Amino acid sequence: MTLQFADRLNNVETSAIRELFKLLGKPGIISFAGGFPDPAMFDVDGIREAVNLALTHEAGGALQYGATEGYNPLREQLSEFMHSKGVLELSPEQMIVTTGSQQALDLLGKTMISPGDKIIVEAPTFLATIQCFRLYGAQLISAPIDADGVQTDRLEALIAEHKPKFVYLIPTFGNPSGAMLSRERRKRVLELAVQYRTMVVEDDPYGDLYFNEAPPPSLLALSADVPGSREWLAHCGSLSKVLSPGLRIGWMIAPSELLAKATMCKQFSDAHTSTFAQATAANYLKSGRMPSTLSHVRQVYAERAQAMSTVLRKELGDAIDFAQPQGGLFVWARLTGLDGKASDGAEFARRAIDNGVAFVPGTPFYATDPDFSTLRLSFATADVAKIQEGIGRLRRSI
Repeated sequence: MTLQFADRLNNVETSAIRELFKLLGKPGIISFAGGFPDPAMFDVDGIREAVNLALTHEAGGALQYGATEGYNPLREQLSEFMHSKGVLELSPEQMIVTTGSQQALDLLGKTMISPGDKIIVEAPTFLATIQCFRLYGAQLISAPIDADGVQTDRLEALIAEHKPKFVYLIPTFGNPSGAMLSRERRKRVLELAVQYRTMVVEDDPYGDLYFNEAPPPSLLALSADVPGSREWLAHCGSLSKVLSPGLRIGWMIAPSELLAKATMCKQFSDAHTSTFAQATAANYLKSGRMPSTLSHVRQVYAERAQAMSTVLRKELGDAIDFAQPQGGLFVWARLTGLDGKASDGAEFARRAIDNGVAFVPGTPFYATDPDFSTLRLSFATADVAKIQEGIGRLRRSI
């Protein structure tokens, strides 16, 4: 029997990263491939306490069906969480809770994208976003970035030329690039949104994972300084990288008309995000444990990022070029090919697997015109000793 699938599936392939994980069952392999937080960073005691509170004081609500928009105690706590990050004009009614921020992106695809619509994304950008938007028939346009994030002069030219449905950005410690959009450019992005009447989607799963100085305020926080920009801005957040991905708690803040359409589409897909998970997250945020959790996570990831950067320079030298991470979970690098060393990320990845270490080649992160010399290394789940050993294996593969 030959099944006839939807035509839209012709536009997408399975995730290159997920496929890579199938190769990681080899005993003793060291993985820098995943974008996962380290399970050792999970505040198990705090989450257990939050679960117990949910079952003791609000079992009926936590175990019952809930509102599609989200469990209101959690929406209230998330509003307070966003207030602490400079988003002062925000009420619970201005957000919906999603099953991870990935669902927020999917809802944007469902509500905003018609086949053939043009969407501008960074080059490189989050692989799952490329797949999601293509599933809905988008034509993706790549905007170049540098260490300060998307190049706003080039972005303006692309907006003027292509008149996109929206622009998708990860302004703070982007995946995979680790780039941080400067404050000046953030303000310019908001001005362009107003000038060209173009929606901007801000994806912010990593903004709390900074190592030294805090990053500039989010686009959402800065929108108060650019009149009219809030009307053209959607903000997606997540607790996955800072608390637990297993809770699957994300949220979207957007204009009311967009939220209404997204809520309608969410009704069709999962009715609502798990009320039990939402009640757990609400109690955790209410407990006041998040600041200390974030402080610990930042310290550990900063140490690992420094270790990976130091060992990469020591072991691979001028065979690789990268910027020191200032936050997030990744080192984004380019192979230089000097002195006959590796120049193709995919081939280097295959040799590395043979030597017992895994990372992700950079090409899948480009919607168009991939840079074949690039690669992404995650320092999140390997301790310093594993990082040193793994980079040593990379040296044998270069």
